[in-house]
Amino acid sequence: MQVENRFLDDLARVANGAIGALSGIRGEIEGLIKQRVERLLTDMDLVPRDEFEAVKAVAAKARSEQEALALRVAALEGALEPAKTKTKTRPKRAKRTKPAGAAK
Repeated sequence: MQVENRFLDDLARVANGAIGALSGIRGEIEGLIKQRVERLLTDMDLVPRDEFEAVKAVAAKARSEQEALALRVAALEGALEPAKTKTKTRPKRAKRTKPAGAAK
């Protein structure tokens, strides 16, 4: 009976070592895949999330400032509008004369 226990103990140690080796291989494979993905993303010139959010905030601020300026320009144009609306007169046309030898 003692032999079987020793055999099972050895078998358990071998299995435990194999699991440890597979765990190490798994870690290396994950590291390689992560490296490849990072290299792929770098080659694609993708923007990191924090930079994207910063540019998005700047664009939103610029848009709101532009809208405020558009309202201000419209208000200023409205204030100037009555002064511009004076009656415009067309220059009078000179009467066309007929050439001297023309028939009536």
